[in-house]
Amino acid sequence: MNSGRRQTGSRIPDFYNMNLDERQAHLVEALGRPLDGLLGPEGLEPALADSMIENVVGVYGLPLGIATNFVVNGREILIPMAIEEPSVVAGASFMAKLIRESGGFTAKVDPSHMIGQIQVLDLQDLQEAETTLHEAKTQILEAADEAGPMMLAVGGGARSIAVKTFAQSPAGPMLVFYLIYDTVDAMGANSVNTVLEGIAPLIEILTGGRTHLRILSNLADRRLARSTCHVSPASLAFGEFEGKDVRDGVVEAWAFAAVDPYRAATHNKGIMNGVDAVVIATGNDWRAVEAGAHAYAAREGTYGPLSRWWVDESGSLQGELEMPLALGTIGGATGVHPGARDALALMGVETAQELSEIVVSVGLAQNLAALRALATEGIQHGHMGLHARQVAIAAGARGDEIEAVASAMIEEKNILVDRAEELLRQRSDG
Repeated sequence: MNSGRRQTGSRIPDFYNMNLDERQAHLVEALGRPLDGLLGPEGLEPALADSMIENVVGVYGLPLGIATNFVVNGREILIPMAIEEPSVVAGASFMAKLIRESGGFTAKVDPSHMIGQIQVLDLQDLQEAETTLHEAKTQILEAADEAGPMMLAVGGGARSIAVKTFAQSPAGPMLVFYLIYDTVDAMGANSVNTVLEGIAPLIEILTGGRTHLRILSNLADRRLARSTCHVSPASLAFGEFEGKDVRDGVVEAWAFAAVDPYRAATHNKGIMNGVDAVVIATGNDWRAVEAGAHAYAAREGTYGPLSRWWVDESGSLQGELEMPLALGTIGGATGVHPGARDALALMGVETAQELSEIVVSVGLAQNLAALRALATEGIQHGHMGLHARQVAIAAGARGDEIEAVASAMIEEKNILVDRAEELLRQRSDG
């Protein structure tokens, strides 16, 4: 994919305080071309949506924000995030501002190797079937490439195989054949599934069994993305909180998730707040990413945190996030949704690996934002302002009324729809 990459600064002072038109104008200027697919009133038109899924009746919108301040592998990036939850975009942007002072995020991504599985049943001898498949590895890989000529033409294709046997299963003796397949810049589900269908008859001939399911795995643990960062204690200090105390509080909060799966689930949900928002904005399959992330979090037999935080020898806070990320810059909704194409262009993304580097870094930033809030002023503090505005709108506030009603509720610490309605009546009567 050629996005026409431009180098643009991600540090935009007072971006939060600009009005909607000013923010949009800044993005258009940064990219150097219109962003109608991303910023227009109907980035996805109903007629196009009707060709994407079944029984279409309209288009459902989500708020689209821009995370600022990000530097990933030395490159300044403005990051689109589609999400309805308050504080996520602001939290990620603020943590990116602190982290950029120490050089930003360093991210690395594995090759785009996906795993396809074929279930084989009705076998007479599991071990003999396994041996036969390993001996026929070259033949199988050649057949897989013949079944996927388009992927082969762009540098992808079959890379390796693996086999697992299960002497006892609810369906009887079972063999599972694994195909390791490079999907390059595609997420790869359709490509892998097509190839599996193509080689299934050969697997039956080689094993003498019956192939049943032939399906991609969303546990993409051959396609891991990793991001690291460090922050000095001085950067973490704010208000009444000293930097060292914030640093230690973050590590202690992470330790809670490291020992308790109930906490780890919410810890990882915070990571996915950032990850999913970028995945959705780029038209990728966020459900597949979620499934892979949580399966990977349980890979040791106990569910744990995807990230890790510690204090290094210099006294700085160090963080890292490792997770499966099967993303694409071509194919699927990414290829047809005008907003998704604009989102990739805004980030200057040209490959699936670059996109994964950005997404995993956003996840790490959002994780730090959540841990910092929990370890200091509490998670609700950051949510309060935006939540109050949402309540005011739900009560019927419009225009200037929204901020006035929200401010009154925050001051009273009474953010309820009933109170918002009462405040609106008072304004009307006054």
